[in-house]
Amino acid sequence: MAVTLAEEIMLLSLDDESGAAKERQSAAWAVAGGILLDLVLAGRVSVDDGRLRVLDATPTEVPLLDERLRKLVVWCEKKGKAPKVTEWLTKDHAKAVKATVAGLCERGLVREEQHRVLGLFPVSRYPEADGSVERELRARLGAVVVEGATHHARTTGLLALIHGAKLHRIAFPEVPRKEIAARLEEITAGEWAAEGVRRAIRDMQAAMIVVTAATIATVAG
Repeated sequence: MAVTLAEEIMLLSLDDESGAAKERQSAAWAVAGGILLDLVLAGRVSVDDGRLRVLDATPTEVPLLDERLRKLVVWCEKKGKAPKVTEWLTKDHAKAVKATVAGLCERGLVREEQHRVLGLFPVSRYPEADGSVERELRARLGAVVVEGATHHARTTGLLALIHGAKLHRIAFPEVPRKEIAARLEEITAGEWAAEGVRRAIRDMQAAMIVVTAATIATVAG
């Protein structure tokens, strides 16, 4: 079974040795956005003018996507109209991360370890168990961004999510952020997918900027 966009983002964000999540909050928004983008690419969901619409509730046969799709269908029905992407990302990002990590554990790509902070508070960490998928992923992204290899819509969509959530440092730790940001802007601005998909990406990027800014403001306050 193919690895989902959300799982790829999660693999990039988890420290291989400690299992701690890097860029935790931003990565969470990108994980939830990755699930939405996979559903858009599968023709199940559309994102237009900042709003979500379920086009087809038929299962994709990918457990992670289908569970989120079921919840999204119920939520949209309760809303009674096309809800804003920001609402769904805010509501679902923590649950999306939990479901995504569980999927990685089931695949044997990471393993769960329990730790206690200050000897009292239990926390879970997810160090690498099988690094082959992440190595292939980083090589593929590097080939596109650094070497200029031909890229497909799904990989470019992943790069757009990384760019929108400002996860440049975890995806490309050895390349200066300014250089990577400029390159990703160039790649994702091109004619790399159908207009509906590119419009969905732009709307999700805008949504991530909004929710990330709101989170920073809350923490600062």
